[in-house]
Amino acid sequence: MILTRRRIPKLTICLTALTVALIASALSAPVRAAVFNPETFMLSNGMQVVVVTNRRAPVVAHMVWYRVGAADEPAGKSGIAHFLEHLMFKGTKTIPPGEFSKIVARNGGRDNAFTSQDYTAYFQTVARDRLELVMRMEADRMRNLVLTDREVLPERDVVLEERRSRVDNNPGSQLYEAASAALYLNHPYGMPVIGWKHEIEQLTTEDALAFYRKFYAPNNAILVVAGDIDAQELRPLAEKYYGILERGPEIVRKRVAEPAHHADRLVELRSPRVRQPSWSRTWLAPSYRTAEGNEAYALQVLERIIDGGATTRLYRELVVNQGVAASVGAWYSSENYDLGSFGVSISPRPGKTLEEAEAALKGEIEKLLRDGITEDELARAKKAMAARAIFARDSLRAAPNIFGRALTTGRTVEDVEAWPERIQAVTRAEVDAAARKVFRSRRAVTSVLLPAERKEG
Repeated sequence: MILTRRRIPKLTICLTALTVALIASALSAPVRAAVFNPETFMLSNGMQVVVVTNRRAPVVAHMVWYRVGAADEPAGKSGIAHFLEHLMFKGTKTIPPGEFSKIVARNGGRDNAFTSQDYTAYFQTVARDRLELVMRMEADRMRNLVLTDREVLPERDVVLEERRSRVDNNPGSQLYEAASAALYLNHPYGMPVIGWKHEIEQLTTEDALAFYRKFYAPNNAILVVAGDIDAQELRPLAEKYYGILERGPEIVRKRVAEPAHHADRLVELRSPRVRQPSWSRTWLAPSYRTAEGNEAYALQVLERIIDGGATTRLYRELVVNQGVAASVGAWYSSENYDLGSFGVSISPRPGKTLEEAEAALKGEIEKLLRDGITEDELARAKKAMAARAIFARDSLRAAPNIFGRALTTGRTVEDVEAWPERIQAVTRAEVDAAARKVFRSRRAVTSVLLPAERKEG
């Protein structure tokens, strides 16, 4: 789950979903094909820098990623990572509170930020000749943020209102939050990124500053710049603004482990706000960092095979052939620093019951586990994924998002560039084995969203 700092245009809100899709599909170019051809170097204070040159327009995308997210928060302080993301726009000794985004806008740029379980990222898109300006401002707030109760406490109210509007007034979000808490019995991924209401209410200025001082430092950050610039041009600017910053404490991510799961779990929510019922099941699954061999790549191919468009398994069988579903989907989170998840969902077509839709979806999963995928499905999935590589290479903001997510969750630049090769190497047997390992596991939660029951009389 990703949370943005403020309401922004739909195109920007959709960036996260687009980027995830690009990771799953667009990077899968033909074997040995280059993806981004990045240049990378390290500053003396431990900050990694990645540069992706794209000369199509005199524009650059500038992103700073921190290896810290909601899963790194201290106990009882849920939401502090996202709260600090808001507070990073409050100002420094040289930039008055609230002026950061206004300065970017006056210079023709756009900026925002987002928080996840594993990372926090800040970005600006500006003309090439305004890059130095945003680098200076971003470096300034990395180590020189100024916070007082006057700025912090009203912003806490803003976050509480964000939670009310996005979670408390949204049955789907409420169910997702409850299902996540049930899926992870011990791991902090079970905590909402935005935080629990009662804990947000208790967050203080000192809480925010302590979190900031611990995690916001160059050696815990990654700079990714894409656009009309190369490493030779960027390096002097990176050293001038980021290279002079003092290192922070060394951060070692050591989170509590997830225990064995022995029981299936069901989470059900009824609400008068629900018009369309839905059923879903989410399993714990290996991520890139925690997978064995090609498991993560095989699961991405599987996701494409069963839910990659109107001609793929679930849509073709459940929406077109059987006519039982109004919508059906699947998703796989491969990039978590720790365990990922794989899920499927379905909503019934009018005139069909949720029980009928559930039974039909379960039937398709059982058929997959019994018979496996076909060589034709494997080939078509790889071809479709490879065909979208051009979108990742051409998009100015795809590269910074892909590299940022990879480097904050345990992968390397080389892993990103090797993605096409690894996808093309996935075999039918690997996909079948990965599917059976995940779908036959009891590490799963079933979620049911229903309209409120009608009162008799």
